[in-house]
Amino acid sequence: MADDHSQGVDRGRFQASGFWRAFPAGMRRRWWLFRALDLIARHWPVPKARRGLLVVRMDGIGDMVLFRGSLDHYAEAFGVKKSDIRVIGCASWGSVADRVFEGYRVRAIDEHAFARRPLYRFRVSLWVRQLAPAIVVCDSYFRRALMADSLVWVAGAPRTVVSLPYISERTRPEFTWYMSQVDEIIDTGVYPTHEVIRHHRFVSRLLGREIAPRPPAIPWRGEAPPVEDGAPYVVLNPGSNEPGRRWPDAGYAALARRLLDGGTRVAVVGKGGLNLGGLGSLPVIDLRGRTTLARLMDLLARAAAVISNDSGPAHLSIALGTPTVVIVGGGHMGCFVPYPDAAAPGHARFVYHEMECYHCFWRCTRREADGDVFPCIGAVTEDRVWDALQGLLAPGDSHG
Repeated sequence: MADDHSQGVDRGRFQASGFWRAFPAGMRRRWWLFRALDLIARHWPVPKARRGLLVVRMDGIGDMVLFRGSLDHYAEAFGVKKSDIRVIGCASWGSVADRVFEGYRVRAIDEHAFARRPLYRFRVSLWVRQLAPAIVVCDSYFRRALMADSLVWVAGAPRTVVSLPYISERTRPEFTWYMSQVDEIIDTGVYPTHEVIRHHRFVSRLLGREIAPRPPAIPWRGEAPPVEDGAPYVVLNPGSNEPGRRWPDAGYAALARRLLDGGTRVAVVGKGGLNLGGLGSLPVIDLRGRTTLARLMDLLARAAAVISNDSGPAHLSIALGTPTVVIVGGGHMGCFVPYPDAAAPGHARFVYHEMECYHCFWRCTRREADGDVFPCIGAVTEDRVWDALQGLLAPGDSHG
């Protein structure tokens, strides 16, 4: 039996009249900007027979990692061959898709251009329409309707299956418009539920039996890491797309000193413009902006350990089997990190400072300025991160 928390949703909840769908209220200006071209794409003639499954994954690196394991159940769940499953994903991880999604057909698009440039969006929408899939599926919980749900819609497949997303008052009209036109909506649980659990509830519902969640794992046959041979190294990832989620540089610098004093090399990764702060005065291996995603994965896979903010590289490191310490804040605690017991590998540790204001969705009211670190992250101490690291390292790799 499927998990009791994974249920079909009464589509009447999203019922909308033909008149409202023609002139919906409450839609953002961007939806109206795209509407004409989306309509043309949706009704573009498709002369060939429909076949196969299209999986829409318009999300980041970390989300991709957490989803990857459930994809291997899709062929059975939808009654298709693995070779007939096509994934449309994001450019942020498209460069490694041929290895991470080996055996599947994947096309990556520029998600930012799709959300902002009407002509690029139109070209992508026409391509999706001309794929002529028989089934389209999207099981993302945190998703943007104008990206993921619009791609599901323009495909116009005979069968569309989506998960119930997180809906705010701002996004309710958009999700109502799109989901009033799908065939099946699967509720994967209330907020907060971890993404790995959600993905396995989704396929459990489709299969009619329980599929146990497993820790994320990525198949990776990489190359030697982009560092010279020598002593073991630990990778520090002090960056994040949201400045407030970056643990202070002083903490990373203090950890780097301890590692270097113990004879362990330290490699620092992140975007090229990332400020090294106190790390800049230390003899670290500076790889900021100097690795492709594939080379970053090579580096992570062979590291003695990784210390990271809550970001894509942290999930990659865990999925590659590397001892990993992740510094976590409370914005949507439990949805992505920490991993639940059912999906938590023994080589991962999550360090956080619990506060009563958790689940703020990063709309923090306790910062003096928007660029400041979130208090729940800033409160994590150096000693706690160091202790978590020592608990992961093999006895022979201890650094004092």
